[in-house]
Amino acid sequence: MTRSYITAGYASAASLRDLTLEDVRKLSHLNVAFGHVRDDEIRTEHLRPHMNELNRLKQDHPELTVLLSVGGWSAGGFSEAASTEAGRGKMAESAVRVLHELPFDGIDLDWEYPCYAEAGIEASPSDKTNFTLLLRAMRTALDRKGQEDGRHYPLTIAAGADQYYIDGTEMDKVGKLVDFVQLMTYDMRGGFQVLTGHHTNLYTPTGDLFRISTDASVRMFVQAGVPGSKIVIGAAFYSRMWKQVPDRNNGLHQMAGGSGGYGPDYTSLAAEYIGRNGFVRHWDDEARAPYLFDGSTFISYEDEESIRHKCDYVRYNGLAGIMFWEYGCDRTRRLLDAIDKGLKG
Repeated sequence: MTRSYITAGYASAASLRDLTLEDVRKLSHLNVAFGHVRDDEIRTEHLRPHMNELNRLKQDHPELTVLLSVGGWSAGGFSEAASTEAGRGKMAESAVRVLHELPFDGIDLDWEYPCYAEAGIEASPSDKTNFTLLLRAMRTALDRKGQEDGRHYPLTIAAGADQYYIDGTEMDKVGKLVDFVQLMTYDMRGGFQVLTGHHTNLYTPTGDLFRISTDASVRMFVQAGVPGSKIVIGAAFYSRMWKQVPDRNNGLHQMAGGSGGYGPDYTSLAAEYIGRNGFVRHWDDEARAPYLFDGSTFISYEDEESIRHKCDYVRYNGLAGIMFWEYGCDRTRRLLDAIDKGLKG
């Protein structure tokens, strides 16, 4: 019997109208980004203008599991809500209310990150235990609603890919509370590094000082107590770009003129960059990752070949599946098609 793998795509609410029948058939889960946390509650007012599209999707594709993803980069409110029993209870009950009022099947928490005051959010050392308590309160509330409705409501998280996330959480306990963990195995380099490198590579290549990779992340989380069968690895439908890069080693592992900001999405890469306008595609067989270089600009990205290797990795290691950020970044549909074909073997 062929095993079914998770294919989970993140999509903004505004891009729901662009999902085609063919796209949806290739997804098991759709993560709608993002709900917010305000005053210890999940808030969705800004998403409601898009609910007609979501209702249409659910009516046409009842087999699709649609999760409300709550949080995202620079989204606060988590530490405050998790800090008290009353706050955790209030957030759990708001999750139940969301599932009652809107056509979502579950909740995906994207707290970036427990114990770390990144991008101006509040944080505390107690986030480590409070995150577990928050998830337990939400799991209990969702299970109670599930018993009433005769169904299961999934609870998932999006997790940072490196050791810092494990240090700031209790992943052995978290792994028991969630349906699966979506590892953000992208942006592993870029915003904070001047040294060029792969941002969504499968393995760590020779000469990589940072050592992080999808494989290294998976092994960290398994060692921390998360079963491989609950791990979903991430694929990127966008790139990271470094400029003023020395023309050595095709730009790989070189000191750039600044840190690696966000580069073009895959739609633009396919139309204007890959093999065009002076950009040459190179393949790092150790990392199982492609990159582009034109003599001064270095671009790390994902393509059909790297996705095929990630799919093989999922199947060989008994992982849960693959998720990607984000649907609107690939109008060619090539990357989603590669995931679909790769997981089917």
